[in-house]
Amino acid sequence: MRRFGLFALVWFWGQAVPAQWTPQPSGTTARLRGLCAVDDRTAWASGADGTILLTTDAGATWRRRPAPDAEDRDYRDIQAFDDRSALVLAIGEGEKSRIFQTVDGGETWALRHVNRDASGFLDAIAFWDRDHGLALGDPVGGRFVVLATDDGGESWTRVGLDMPEALPGEGAFAASGTCLTVQGNRFAWFGTGGGRVFRSEDRGRSWTIHTTPIHGGPSAGVFSLAFRDADHGVAVGGDYKDATAPGPFAAFTNDGGRTWSAPSGEGPAGYRSGVALLPDAAMIAVGPTGADRSDDAGASWTRFGDDGFHAVAFAGTSGWAVGEDGRIARFGK
Repeated sequence: MRRFGLFALVWFWGQAVPAQWTPQPSGTTARLRGLCAVDDRTAWASGADGTILLTTDAGATWRRRPAPDAEDRDYRDIQAFDDRSALVLAIGEGEKSRIFQTVDGGETWALRHVNRDASGFLDAIAFWDRDHGLALGDPVGGRFVVLATDDGGESWTRVGLDMPEALPGEGAFAASGTCLTVQGNRFAWFGTGGGRVFRSEDRGRSWTIHTTPIHGGPSAGVFSLAFRDADHGVAVGGDYKDATAPGPFAAFTNDGGRTWSAPSGEGPAGYRSGVALLPDAAMIAVGPTGADRSDDAGASWTRFGDDGFHAVAFAGTSGWAVGEDGRIARFGK
């Protein structure tokens, strides 16, 4: 949602990082919201002020990669396949929303898509594999914009033109690059400021809408989604303008996103902008007021530290979180 994407609040961050998170030097003070964990040693991060970072040594060092096109762009999402190949999404109204691709570890970038609609605004990208992926944008002409690629991001085509209409004022949140997620080789979901989840079984060509217990509004709704398989998934969100407003801040599904339930036990402690899966039934959600962990597929949550992050990503048991002022922390030991 463009209001959130361009004017998100700057939150206070505590100085002490709990034992579960190990801080790492990022070399930047830029706000970081894009994150992709490739494996236990390789991860990419992106954010404001044209910031793109890469680590290939488990985060001991993060190298800033040359920013494509302009240094003032806000790169809200990054999708990587290894330490050489990645796509990054820049947000903004009209032609500020762009997608770039690198195949040489970020040394050079090729412009692959420019949003030509003056009222358009891209929010996130997600890929099933190296060739097939989607990009999500706020509604144009009353319907969300979904772009599909079948050639690794070199070209993009709008799909889902007959999807159900958006609610008045409904958009998606470019908060962590995870309001859009995919699973398997054809399933896709995205969450909205209406507190709703759109679901597709055919790579974004058609969509159905499903309600969640997470409240919607101009600054509230579903911010992040993750699915373990075609049936089991989790959504997190809340109100970014009031991080402790009454929840629920999470919901889970056992039927592919057709129906959603609030946690039966304790839920996350506040607004959460990102969620990521660990092995088995575990997951971690992050937001500006802290993090929470669930070990039962989202049915209940426990506090996982008070330090705030905007995005979290895992590859197996290896994961990172990123946030304000260039904050990067590694999960675990």
